[in-house]
Amino acid sequence: MDDAELCYLPATEALAAFRARTLSPRELMRAVIARAEAIAEPVNAFTFTHFDEALDAAGAAEERYVRGGATGPLDGLPVGIKDESFIAGKPTSNGSLTMEGFVADRSSTMNERILAAGGIVHARTATPEFSCAGYTWSRKWGVTRNPWNPGFTPGGSSGGSAASLAAGTSAVATGSDIAGSIRIPASACGLVGYKPPYGRNPDDPPFNLDFYCHTGPLARSVRDAVILQNVMCGPHPLDVSTLRPKLELPTEFEPVDGWRIAYSRDLGFYEVDPEVERNTLAALDVLRSLGATVEEVDLGWTGESMDAAITYLGHLFGGYISKLLDEHGDRMTTYARAFAESSLGSTARDFVSSLEVANAMYATLGPLLEKYRLLICPTTALPAVPADFDQSADTLQINGREVSPFLGWVMTVPFNMLSRCPVLTVPSGHASNGVPTGLQIVGRTYCDEDVFRAGLAYETALGGWYRSPATRPAL
Repeated sequence: MDDAELCYLPATEALAAFRARTLSPRELMRAVIARAEAIAEPVNAFTFTHFDEALDAAGAAEERYVRGGATGPLDGLPVGIKDESFIAGKPTSNGSLTMEGFVADRSSTMNERILAAGGIVHARTATPEFSCAGYTWSRKWGVTRNPWNPGFTPGGSSGGSAASLAAGTSAVATGSDIAGSIRIPASACGLVGYKPPYGRNPDDPPFNLDFYCHTGPLARSVRDAVILQNVMCGPHPLDVSTLRPKLELPTEFEPVDGWRIAYSRDLGFYEVDPEVERNTLAALDVLRSLGATVEEVDLGWTGESMDAAITYLGHLFGGYISKLLDEHGDRMTTYARAFAESSLGSTARDFVSSLEVANAMYATLGPLLEKYRLLICPTTALPAVPADFDQSADTLQINGREVSPFLGWVMTVPFNMLSRCPVLTVPSGHASNGVPTGLQIVGRTYCDEDVFRAGLAYETALGGWYRSPATRPAL
């Protein structure tokens, strides 16, 4: 198998080959590092790299497989870790000049688990500053670009993770999602991304207590997402919000024939690009061909939902970043500074009002999901915005109508508001500019297996993604 094929080998297959000793972790790591060095520009997916250490760790993993002893569920895999979480003794930047020289003295809960499972952190993946945008560029690291079309963003805030996977420079990667930051880049890069229900996976304080916020996996296939999710999830003694018992997902599921599935083209209030809508309808036909009944529904949601989400995010997330304004405002990106400044007038009354809107939204969705097993909708209303887009300065139109440059092009945030619903994003096709589009599969609260079951059935019917050079970015 040549190096390009190795770089796109599904993680589940790489692990099986390690166990069969037909592939060594060192061989895979060498191929991934060589590719990362070869295509560093124009993708720019990585911040800090640890290639020499990763090769040493791959050699140690190889010895474990040769000895036939116990190996971890990720043993020997190159794992891209988003540059916002911590690894003890290693730098973390959050894409910000304000964190220059910071080195963590502890590892984030999810990173502890990945390292204990044998995952090898060969690189940290790029983010926008403090993960507060749906694209990925920063003053510290420059612009991260979509491997499918470098004129466009790979999404954000887990954009470096998604770009790395699409470019074949990680086997699996981590993300976090406070308004769609796993699902947006998964959609824009043609990947699988999972926002678990709140409490399923641990997170770092203080955002472990923010129910909009989730950590989760990105991958090139549904099964690869499952293996990383199984490592990340479960109760943790340092996170009071985590759920007991640990949920272990299978990698094989029953078919979805006989299921009733609801869909919405626009969630009631989004402008949706015609190419996104076309690909969504084609994906729904695939589910119908698998024996599911798919029916359009009216959620009755309005633009009040987006207003409430912006209020909530500004109050907590913007408020958190605003602590930096006095001392570091001049070193911040335009968009992070604007987001922080917008929070300064937020009140407790505004915050409570946002919670009331979320409850009103679930008063529609909850009863609907008693009738239907799933709700399906596009992940983003537009394939992607330009790579250097700035939500604090630029305007945005869809179908000739101006929309919010912050959240008007992403259809993810309603399910951060309704955060106990699991959501899996899978590819739905490509737009004419080459940028992928995505489909959100929304489940009943805490019914994680349902969204993976539907996602795997859909993926299997299509034959998967990234399986041949013709189905990969031309880098």
